Amino acid sequence: MSMLPEEQKRREETDAGEFRHEPVLLREVLAWMNVRPDGVYCDGTLGGGGHSEAILRESGGTALLYGIDRDERAIRAASERLKGFPGFRAIHGNFHQGKELLADAGAGSLDGVLLDLGVSSPQLDTAERGFSYHEDAPLDMRMDQSRGETAADLLNTAKEEEIARIIREYGEEKWAARIARIICEHRARQPLRTTFDLVRAVDAAIPKAVRRREDRHPARRTFQAVRIAVNDELAPLEQALKDFMDCLKPGGRLCVITFHSLEDRIVKNTFRTMQHPCVCPPKAPVCTCGRKPQAKVLGGGAIVPGAAETERNPRARSAKLRVAEKLQPEE
Repeated sequence: MSMLPEEQKRREETDAGEFRHEPVLLREVLAWMNVRPDGVYCDGTLGGGGHSEAILRESGGTALLYGIDRDERAIRAASERLKGFPGFRAIHGNFHQGKELLADAGAGSLDGVLLDLGVSSPQLDTAERGFSYHEDAPLDMRMDQSRGETAADLLNTAKEEEIARIIREYGEEKWAARIARIICEHRARQPLRTTFDLVRAVDAAIPKAVRRREDRHPARRTFQAVRIAVNDELAPLEQALKDFMDCLKPGGRLCVITFHSLEDRIVKNTFRTMQHPCVCPPKAPVCTCGRKPQAKVLGGGAIVPGAAETERNPRARSAKLRVAEKLQPEE
């Protein structure tokens, strides 16, 4: 049953309020995006629309901007926030399918693309989403709550070896095998249903002496790993970067913000290959593979927040921005 107009308005206002947060590396994004009037842009990880709003304002309100997000609440929040900009277009979907989504929306070639790969503060702070190890809530962790398996589904059905692999590879957690074993022991007695069920399993697996030495929550790496697995965040990333580069005009820029080493490594290596695609032996006198550079890496590597931003917004501490500019195809 569809909502009444009053209900819809209240829901949009609630979502808009919850999704207000400070965009990370905002000044740097605007500088490197090289925003211009009447440009065409894509924010592939729309969130609450903070970066998108800044890009639209920087263009003088004349840009056309496509905002993609798999979280329907984020779409509603950003649409409410950006309703004063006639060039804003919201698209519900995963940026991993960004090329297809943009084509379906009738978008032409783009002047710039932004991907902010972090979980938004509202998602972390909304307990019932299940991302936070600080609040007891259903063990969900899906970015798009309309589809897919939850974290509870994954942890209650996957084999112990698979759980250990996920936590070891995606969380870079050295206690992965013990955590996986304890999870399986717990679920044999009673299925894991809440975030605190998972926290208790991690606490039981990591020795007390180690937990006392930790300056951050001992479950953070496990939660990161499970979230990555539930949302399939890493495997499609390289292809998504290539697809967005294809969508850019020559001179257009792809800006990507990462928050952990696994994502950053994929972005760095993909950009490097776009700039130096040749696979000929290093001592070969001439290139015979025929692969031409597609992009130029800008910024000298990773661009990080200044001290003032990290002091104001501690969640920005691990953020890194990388930028690549599409080259004119060689004749």
